[in-house]
Amino acid sequence: MDDLRLYTSESVSEGHPDKLADQVSDALLDACLAGDPNSRTAIETLLGKGFAVVTGEVRTETYVEIADVVRDTIQSVGYSDIEYGFDGRTCGVLVAVQNQSPEIAQGVDKGGAGDQGMMFGYACNETDELMPLPIAMAHAMMKRQAEVKREHPGLGLRPDAKCQITVGYEAGKPKFVHTIVCSCQHSPKLTQEEVEQRVKQYIIEPTLRDYASRVDVERKILYHINPTGKFSIGGPEADSGLTGRKIIVDTYGGFCPHGGGAFSGKDPTKVDRSAAYMCRHVAKCIVAAGLADKAQVSVAYAIGVADPVQVVVETFGTAKAPEQEIEARVRERFDFTPKGITQHLRLRSPEMRYLPTAKNGHFGNKPFPWEDVSAAEDLKA
Repeated sequence: MDDLRLYTSESVSEGHPDKLADQVSDALLDACLAGDPNSRTAIETLLGKGFAVVTGEVRTETYVEIADVVRDTIQSVGYSDIEYGFDGRTCGVLVAVQNQSPEIAQGVDKGGAGDQGMMFGYACNETDELMPLPIAMAHAMMKRQAEVKREHPGLGLRPDAKCQITVGYEAGKPKFVHTIVCSCQHSPKLTQEEVEQRVKQYIIEPTLRDYASRVDVERKILYHINPTGKFSIGGPEADSGLTGRKIIVDTYGGFCPHGGGAFSGKDPTKVDRSAAYMCRHVAKCIVAAGLADKAQVSVAYAIGVADPVQVVVETFGTAKAPEQEIEARVRERFDFTPKGITQHLRLRSPEMRYLPTAKNGHFGNKPFPWEDVSAAEDLKA
């Protein structure tokens, strides 16, 4: 099989320290927007053994009891017992938040981008949600891990977990699952054999069944389950957590370039977040419209300037219409200014909640407004 290629993507659970930090940052963003829809935030969270640090810049007309939001978020993922190494009820919370720089605000107030940078969006027809198969499967596996932990506490699984899915591609199409790596935090009372059996039965095998129509899951798969032999110490006790440290997990699992800007804790004026959402939305509409099997949309901004300095469409040779024509339609029919993005995707609507985006990736989850493809009709000739 000369055309065989292996592609791997990673996901982490909601109890992973980096993703927990993301959730704290987005929970604080939600709290600010709930009281003042025009809030501007850039909130960073650091988690360590027994403590949480919240820092960043905020401009808002509302009051948020930051420590309460931090503690509630930590407990919501299962860190509510010191036996797990981290307890949201008793951990220390240090707050070091300041006002947004007026020099940045003067550009944003005029509708300009909150920062410079490049953003990318991607879509392909490998899954129903138009995501690459390896990252879709990895997210599904970690979502199931959280559900199993909540619904079956007697299994002894704990909040922290991560996985990798390696898929064999032939002629550019996913054909079979090659390797699964899955590490799940567990009670120290469990043996390695018990952990392997429970992780396979309750997490891995149901996920494979869900994707059996998309890829061969019957072929012999190489498994690495808790390959170090033991994973009872997890979460911030074992490793610090930091907002924005899982940017590839949050996006496309390595199938698309990344501009480097993280998402969580940032309001829609920060194009690191909002423009990345818009690029995903447009790329997905291109594929949903039947104009290409794969699409990548990239943009770039100058701080304080509303219009992007670049809008580029790449279809990797899968376009059903001239690529330049697709790009021209995108430029004509979508508004990539921060204001236009916010309005089109309803990023400041009362029902918008950012905390769910900090679990199982920012893309591929149907309720998120940037996943809607009704605008695909606008791209058709």
